[in-house]
Amino acid sequence: MIFRELQENLVRSTSAGVGPPLSPERTRMLLALRINVLAKGYSGVSLETLQKMVAAFNASCLSWVPEQGTVGASGDLAPLAHLALGLMGEGRMWSPQTGWTDATTGLSLINGTQMISSLGAEAVERAEAITRQADVIAALTLETLKGTNKAFDIDVHAVRPHPGQILVAQRFRSLLHSDFFPSEVTDEKSYEGVQDAYSLRCCPQVHGVANDTIAFVKYILNTELNSATDNPLVFPERGITISAGNFHGEYPAKALDFLAIGVHELASISERRIERLCNPSLSNLPAFLVKEGGLNTGFMVVHCTAAALVSENKVLCHPASVDSLSTSAATEDHVSMGGWAARKALKVVEHVEQVLAIELLAACQALEFHRPLKTTAPLEKVYELLRSVVRPWDKDRVMSSDIEAAHQLLLEEKVWEAVLPYMDQYKKRNHHHLSSSNLSSELLL
Repeated sequence: MIFRELQENLVRSTSAGVGPPLSPERTRMLLALRINVLAKGYSGVSLETLQKMVAAFNASCLSWVPEQGTVGASGDLAPLAHLALGLMGEGRMWSPQTGWTDATTGLSLINGTQMISSLGAEAVERAEAITRQADVIAALTLETLKGTNKAFDIDVHAVRPHPGQILVAQRFRSLLHSDFFPSEVTDEKSYEGVQDAYSLRCCPQVHGVANDTIAFVKYILNTELNSATDNPLVFPERGITISAGNFHGEYPAKALDFLAIGVHELASISERRIERLCNPSLSNLPAFLVKEGGLNTGFMVVHCTAAALVSENKVLCHPASVDSLSTSAATEDHVSMGGWAARKALKVVEHVEQVLAIELLAACQALEFHRPLKTTAPLEKVYELLRSVVRPWDKDRVMSSDIEAAHQLLLEEKVWEAVLPYMDQYKKRNHHHLSSSNLSSELLL
């Protein structure tokens, strides 16, 4: 009886989180990862408790889990305690039938790094999606600015063979190559520029390292998601229980700080391309991409929005994991701050998505001024996709709804889906070039 009270008190006292709750979707992911760890059999939890957690997951009965309060050492104690509190019938619970209502099992339920890992996994998935689509949007911008595709030559990238760089250059070639998908907008033979700006010709180098960063972070998180991170750990075949440090969140914390830094650069370089689209001194396009500039502001302020998001990201990219505050009477004298690393990585990715949504709007608006000429077949599909949800900008209107519509296309990966058949076609027709550059079909897509 005393042991039961001790366990319950531990969950209650550790339920000390603050701030808004995780969404039901994120809480469900958190519960799934917790079940996955406990099911490995090293956590000392009873089978009955595990079965109840599975039943709660299947019924989408989810605890109220505040997003703030973890330092990422001794696991995500506060969030996981709130997760366990609801399962004990205390605190608040969410279900599809009732929404949030008042809820009417010890240490094994509250150690571990699943809060960091669950939010981190979402950040990685969204980062992968936006990184792919950033290449498509940048290629469209290059087209509307009448840039050259010479910087994406296969031999250029073969002599600096970073996998991500090779991958991005290949994507640009597949989207811009006139032999297969002729463009009426650009003419390589009459190209007048000496060299394009870095934000155009250096996309393989800048976008490329984002791809390589994501691959590294994905490896770390895949390992973390499938690891036993509780304390103590039970090894029944040896008949022993060991208190150790697998709960420490340094691995995912460091990786997610790295993810934020790597992916942010997609927004930073995108904002520079938006500037080029809007600034008539940097293009042959009307100021702020609108015909009647005196009467209409056009894309002037939406570029400011992109700049504001990039500026916020600069602060958010300061690594959380370089900080450590001693807690728990100096027993937890080094902590990872992984919870904050995960939350801000997600926020950085969201900002990147929104900046690229703005560039997509601007690039398609710029294409209006080249009509009736058409760009390459895959990029025309991107234009048609956007125009299915956002009409051309003929005079000023509320821009926020347009940004949200474009953002939703990116969240659903519609832009990527629109060009993928053409990229597959290009890959098949250039198989001998791909083989010579050691670029695998898996890497291409």
